[in-house]
Amino acid sequence: MKIPIFPLNGAILFPETNLPLNIFEERYIEMVDYSLSNNRLIGMVQQKKNGELYRIGCYGKITVFNETPDKRYLINLKGENCFNIIREIDTLQKFRICEIENIDNFNGNKLDEDLRKTIIDSFKKYKEVKKINVNLDDLSQLNMLDLLKFIVMISPFDDSMKQMFLELKSNEELYENVLSSLQIELVSDQETNLIN
Repeated sequence: MKIPIFPLNGAILFPETNLPLNIFEERYIEMVDYSLSNNRLIGMVQQKKNGELYRIGCYGKITVFNETPDKRYLINLKGENCFNIIREIDTLQKFRICEIENIDNFNGNKLDEDLRKTIIDSFKKYKEVKKINVNLDDLSQLNMLDLLKFIVMISPFDDSMKQMFLELKSNEELYENVLSSLQIELVSDQETNLIN
């Protein structure tokens, strides 16, 4: 399968999540036009400092789009599946197109709901330290896997860490890594505050 690629560092998409995007650069407006005239798919991928793409990403389908008076697009991508980039395709387009293959990350195996309290307690402390504005009551409605994806998507983890979460192979690995990352960042912030 060939899809347009949107390398947007800091923004990550998982299967079954929604990612609202404000598209204003000319090449990415053309990418949205291309996607809308084809299968409405766009691949979200993190980009390394040298401009090279990471190999694993997630593609989503444009489910909602609005064109603004100043020629921007406001779109919503609904995550469909993780993918591996086989190769980048040479085109005359201003945006990148890659040939991809689907991979099965974050499918099937459910997480034990008993783990919820531990992750929410850690995230509550983390959100206070990082000043993340989110209502914890809203999170109680999410199943465990969606809760973990949401935490990764809204947290100010660095790009390589977000990429690492996306490349994990199982729901259990995602839980363990999100929890340990929250705890490590909390300890790191406490140590920084003690030094200052």
